[in-house]
Amino acid sequence: MSDKKKWYSLNLGSSQKETAHSGCGCGKTSGGCGSHQKSIGEEAKKDGFEQVFDVKMDRRSAFKQLTASLMIGAGAVSTSCSMIAGEETKEKAQIDWEEQFKGNYKLMSKEERKATVDRLVRSYQLRKKKNITMTTTDAPEDVLFGYAFNISKCQGYMDCVSACVKENNQDRNSEMQYIRIHEMKDGEGFKFNEADDNYYHEVPAEGHFYMGTQCFHCDNPPCVDVCPVEATWREEDGLVVIDYDWCIGCRYCMAACPYDGRRFNWSKPEVPEEEVNKNQHYLGNRMRKKGVMEKCTFCVQRSRSGKDPACVEACPTGARVFGNLLDPDSTIRWVLENKKVFRLKEDLGTEPKFWYYMD
Repeated sequence: MSDKKKWYSLNLGSSQKETAHSGCGCGKTSGGCGSHQKSIGEEAKKDGFEQVFDVKMDRRSAFKQLTASLMIGAGAVSTSCSMIAGEETKEKAQIDWEEQFKGNYKLMSKEERKATVDRLVRSYQLRKKKNITMTTTDAPEDVLFGYAFNISKCQGYMDCVSACVKENNQDRNSEMQYIRIHEMKDGEGFKFNEADDNYYHEVPAEGHFYMGTQCFHCDNPPCVDVCPVEATWREEDGLVVIDYDWCIGCRYCMAACPYDGRRFNWSKPEVPEEEVNKNQHYLGNRMRKKGVMEKCTFCVQRSRSGKDPACVEACPTGARVFGNLLDPDSTIRWVLENKKVFRLKEDLGTEPKFWYYMD
């Protein structure tokens, strides 16, 4: 039997099998007597099986026909009118099927991106009975985002960390944080391996200073080079992003990043429904699945709409500066041109777009 017939035989609905045997005189309602194999094949063609495999059609139409056949074969959908699954159940199955076979976001057309976002928004509506807004805003022209951190102003309050967690729908159970605030002793340099990142005392502590790290959105990002499935890349505005649905969780990027900027979620991120930020971007703060990499995106859902990242807005001391490096009148450019700035591990050639300075 050909592979095509084997597949169809396994997925043929019971009512169709009975129809195939009716009138042959063998008395059987299932199995095969050898005299009606041809009629089964003819029924397959009539039911559209040959159309899926032999006739050219767009991917969406093919998915719909394949999904219907698979669900019938698995018993998920009965051909009996009294047992037809609810419309929402079938719609969920269709959405899940199409999501499994979508392409890499980086290679999608605008139409495919819109279809993907529409599916995700509809899926959330079906699951949560709530609405979300999801965008696919592209990198704006003549923009290159950069960041500066004033070490002398940071007092270690961690308002930035809290704002980042809320804005980016980070897992509450594991207390995932994209930003680290390192408490280090005065006069001893930048000893990150000795810094306290989880201090629970009044700040600022005497004899200490504070320094934040996160993804530095390098111009030459080593994390991109090592990804085996091209799930992470650098956008035209300098943002290094991740397609969560293509990430396989190998953590090569985590090992390659010299700045501890990547996070791996060991469990499905959980956020109370009332705390979910429903203003989302496909490459940013949309809800992630279990077993993928996450990181700071400079709040792509905010920055590409003309706003500062949540951490910049939340900082009570003004220690964080964000802006367009290509704009000569931007605050970030003023800092770079008028302050003594430095970047971490510049000898690696990663060209991070994240500078430090002091007043």
